[in-house]
Amino acid sequence: MIVGTAGHIDHGKTTLVRALTGVETDRLPEEKARGISIELGYAYLPGATPDGSPTRIGFIDVPGHERLVHTMLAGASGIDLALLLVAADDGIMPQTREHLAVLSLLGVSHGAVVITKAD
Repeated sequence: MIVGTAGHIDHGKTTLVRALTGVETDRLPEEKARGISIELGYAYLPGATPDGSPTRIGFIDVPGHERLVHTMLAGASGIDLALLLVAADDGIMPQTREHLAVLSLLGVSHGAVVITKAD
């Protein structure tokens, strides 16, 4: 299963993937310096099926900046399930709506809304 993130810039997409997998998906020096995702990031989480067979969940971490929606589109095109992140301290923002529209246009029909920054 491939899980993709979606949502506005700085709503915690990369932080959530890191918390779930232990993988830092921002690997470029510019991403680290600016504190934003620029390229698609990838991580995997080992797991097991109900019968105990090994499996893996793949994560695609997408950028949230409006100028990088083409990169988000490339990442979202192959996902099975979307995690739409919304920061509790910011609410629904322009790229939240834009990413949701992209997911809808691509026919991604399975997902969950994740409220971040609730602390």
